[in-house]
Amino acid sequence: MGRHGWNSGARRWRFTALLGVGAAALALVVTLLATLPGNGGDTKGTSPDGDKVHGTPAATPAASVPEVGWGFTHTQYSADEGDGAAVARVEKRIEDAGGLPQIQHVMGWGASNPEPVKGRYDFAAMDRRIDFVRASGSIPVVTLCCAPDWMKGGEPGVEHTDWSQAALETAPDPEHFDDYAALAATVAKRYPDVRHFIVWNEFKGFWNDAEARWDHEGYTRLYNEVYRALKEVDPDIMVGGPYLVMDSLDPREAHASPSLKGRWGALDQRVLDAFAYWNEHKAGADFVVVDGSSYTRDDELLPDEFAATDKFTAVGEWVRRQTGDDLPLWWAEYYVEPADADDEREGWSESRRVAVQAAGMIALARGGATSAFYWNPQNEKGTDCPGCLWTPTDSADGGRKLPMFDLVSRFNATFPPGTAHRPVTASADVRVLATDKTALVVNTRDRQISTKIDGRTVKLQAYEVRWLERPAA
Repeated sequence: MGRHGWNSGARRWRFTALLGVGAAALALVVTLLATLPGNGGDTKGTSPDGDKVHGTPAATPAASVPEVGWGFTHTQYSADEGDGAAVARVEKRIEDAGGLPQIQHVMGWGASNPEPVKGRYDFAAMDRRIDFVRASGSIPVVTLCCAPDWMKGGEPGVEHTDWSQAALETAPDPEHFDDYAALAATVAKRYPDVRHFIVWNEFKGFWNDAEARWDHEGYTRLYNEVYRALKEVDPDIMVGGPYLVMDSLDPREAHASPSLKGRWGALDQRVLDAFAYWNEHKAGADFVVVDGSSYTRDDELLPDEFAATDKFTAVGEWVRRQTGDDLPLWWAEYYVEPADADDEREGWSESRRVAVQAAGMIALARGGATSAFYWNPQNEKGTDCPGCLWTPTDSADGGRKLPMFDLVSRFNATFPPGTAHRPVTASADVRVLATDKTALVVNTRDRQISTKIDGRTVKLQAYEVRWLERPAA
């Protein structure tokens, strides 16, 4: 979807440009030497012991079931680094909330190149992220994306990782699918407490230019090789895909689905075709994964930001019909606020952002989702962090919770997998999701309203999100 802060914090590829002509010439010599027979590239900082168990694997709740609940994804910057007090503050806050399932990609989004040279590994950044998940008493999830350069036509070696977006979003060459599956198996052995793996991210690099459609055949082949490799490590490891972007269009556009549509637009039929192929030809799956935004590919919120979230319900119901009720539905990412030209989502007030986010989560749950992950847009430094779960952890005073943390953590605690949703009568101005004991109520208006919930009159401020205890039956 052309976003996501995919860069690694390392960015070691820039060093030649910074050191000048002499160093660049030296780097060229090193590169040439690395390509000589018997030299697979610079292995500085790597180890052949990639499958050696890291640290102390933690026993996590729900580790043996395919539904993990409502959590977040680590991006380029996160709370695993920074001032010790701030890092500990975030870890404790998450643990006190009962833990939050957390996704970490194996390369990019804060993780270094895991295998710069075939058979030589660098998991330092990944180790740190997994340690953070363990320390916060949470369930770790690994997204197997992206691929080392040598698997996709690039140079091997620790100094040759190309962190450009184009390079990172390139899929491994088909002749290296088995190498990528072997890398997945190595990750599984290194972190035996990671029981849930997502294969790839948004079909990156899997586009068929000649036919102007997704290369679902290529992705499914990679998925199947990775699936089998992980099951060989441990049959109880849980694997999911296809992590397709459920793009929606104006219903009048050429590729708009004639069947899956609503006020929010229409799904791109090419996405549905890709999903159908994977679903029919997959080697197996323990859960199904999609992602998407409530707005269209042209950033239109139809008919408005709250009603547009109905797309999540419609898509979820469609996916469940395709896969059957026995395959849990995950949303690896979900977005309700369009990004600007710099891929930032900072145009709304925090109260509006939290309210629309809450409406989106309600819509996801109504569509059958039992696991979903908020894409945490963490900043590296400072105190201003729109949409973040906590303030940056660069200072001792950092790591303070923000309104979005309260929403995500309480939603996870109130609506865990298996929760029975109960009907609630309310006015059209609010969105509601409820259990027997608790109701989440969202005011969709930028003004104070008065509504009745369970027969009680409730006044809500503009964009207010409120948790109500329900009377005993």
